[in-house]
Amino acid sequence: MVELPENFPEYSIMYKTLSKQIKSLQKRLDEKQGSQRKEIEVKIQRYESEILRIKKKFPDNFFEELN
Repeated sequence: MVELPENFPEYSIMYKTLSKQIKSLQKRLDEKQGSQRKEIEVKIQRYESEILRIKKKFPDNFFEELN
């Protein structure tokens, strides 16, 4: 059995929420230009780095079935 990190439910919820936010921001990205577009890109990068941090706490491919 694979050992899951402490606070597993919270990390799982965070992962799902961040994934939804990224998808939403990517849709908005097409509509925006200039500084608004850059702000959205920065948010997406921040959320993606947080997702990577969460993924490192779990076994390989743990979140693949959630995507």
